[in-house]
Amino acid sequence: MDQPRFAALGLSQLLLRIARVLNLATGAGLVLMFAASFLFEPTFREFFTKQPPRIDPAMLMPTLRLWMILALPMVAVVHTMIGRLLAMVDTVRAGDPFVSENAARMKSIAWYLLALQLFNLTFGILAKTMNAAGSRIDWTFNGAGWVAVALVFVLARVFEEGTRIRTDLEAMI
Repeated sequence: MDQPRFAALGLSQLLLRIARVLNLATGAGLVLMFAASFLFEPTFREFFTKQPPRIDPAMLMPTLRLWMILALPMVAVVHTMIGRLLAMVDTVRAGDPFVSENAARMKSIAWYLLALQLFNLTFGILAKTMNAAGSRIDWTFNGAGWVAVALVFVLARVFEEGTRIRTDLEAMI
């Protein structure tokens, strides 16, 4: 394998590992914030009834807590997806990417991306709820994520077909 490709794979692997650590830190932060939302609830309520005066803490606090709870499975989905990507990078580095395991990994990544898009829609609904309580959260629908889901499902099928062709070719030789 030529040096630039090998370096790019190494960089990809490093970035994925960093992303995995940051994702786990996000999960830990969510757990801490959820606990803090109960511990400091009187302070939050007092703040939101005064600054700015239009936010309804009775509606805001439960919605924020629900948001944090729903974000935890999202952290798990991202963690698992990054693990699948790291495993795929390992097979590419080994020079053997068209294996059935990668086709299965790619398909699971597509499902994880679909789950992330559904979480995104859910968070959009929560943003609307919080805006009804007086906050100002900007959320817009982004079709690019949905296109990425379709793309990865197609690539998973390409990997399945590539693996099948490779197996057939090896059987003929």
